[in-house]
Parts: sequence; C-alpha cells; structure tokens
Amino acid sequence: MVSYNKLWKRMIDLNMKKKELAERAGLSLATITKMGKEGTVVTTDVLVKICVALNCEIGDIVEIVPDENA
Repeated sequence: MVSYNKLWKRMIDLNMKKKELAERAGLSLATITKMGKEGTVVTTDVLVKICVALNCEIGDIVEIVPDENA
C-alpha cells in the first residue's frame, strides 16, 4: 500500500496547508485531498510536481508499506 505520511509530515514541518501545496505544484486541491484517503494512488506526474514544489525526492514524500490485509 502507498502511504503519503511523509508528505503530510513534511508539510507540517514547513507549516504548509494543502491549498498552498496545490497552488505551488499546479495541482487541484481535490488531487491533494484525494491523497489523504487510505489506499489512494496518484500518478507519477502528480508526485513529480509535488517534489518540484517542495524541492525533494519522491522517497521524501511517499513510501510503500505492507498491506496488513494481504
């Protein structure tokens, strides 16, 4: 399963709201909000835009965690 917990932590550290991230990354707020739902995946393009906006690597905002139901 994909986890965006690293992204949320990074945003907290930067004191950044979802709306601000969406604006910086050129994404809709709905896309950022969608990422908050467990098990939701987004395209690599979305992740790249976020990384560019935050000046980081994909591994800094996303991680793969074992699915407990599998």
